[in-house]
Amino acid sequence: MDGLATQVWAWLSDPQNWTGPDGVAARTVEHVGLTAAAVGLACLLAVPLGLWLGHTGRGGTLAINVTNVGRAVPTFAVLVILALGPLGLSIWSTLVALVLFAIPPILTNTYVGVVEVDPDARAAAIGMGMSGRQVLSRVELPLATPVLLVGVQLATIQVIATATIAALVAGPGLGRIITAGFGLQDEAQVVAGALLVAALALLADLAFIRLYRRVSPGGVPTVQ
Repeated sequence: MDGLATQVWAWLSDPQNWTGPDGVAARTVEHVGLTAAAVGLACLLAVPLGLWLGHTGRGGTLAINVTNVGRAVPTFAVLVILALGPLGLSIWSTLVALVLFAIPPILTNTYVGVVEVDPDARAAAIGMGMSGRQVLSRVELPLATPVLLVGVQLATIQVIATATIAALVAGPGLGRIITAGFGLQDEAQVVAGALLVAALALLADLAFIRLYRRVSPGGVPTVQ
């Protein structure tokens, strides 16, 4: 074990492994870009729907149950289906699979965040003459934001980890380092790649914790 740890450290400390189009720096940028695109698109789809379902209180349970069923479907299986379909072996197959994977936690937490808004705050807003849209934008959304962010945080961490499989269909990111290590039978490179993914996920987690402290001084809400 000590020998492997030494080899992993040697791989990580070698400047040649950090430069060039296949280096750690370039692969990290690819991984971050892929994650941001997937989570961003998932937010565009899931947040408005979750806000509307939570505000109206109609169809929310059914939608949440459907998305939760989607969590049980392996992302790799979806990726293979998309890669064998019209999208082929391209980044689009990976992106669509990751977006589908990111939607459930964002939709669930957005819906729950709105539903759990204090009824008295909602009633007070209505009593002040606010329209339904104003109640949603000025009362429900601000109060639901901390819980919504938990869903985005969970989706981001999951996508960072899952995006490594993109390399299996010629996708970008840190997964390319891991698959290259397998191809070279270089155990140290495989472990180094896994550690880089874990470090990126940890940094993202810490970034969200700092964000929570800005929008929710009372603490980090519970992940749904």
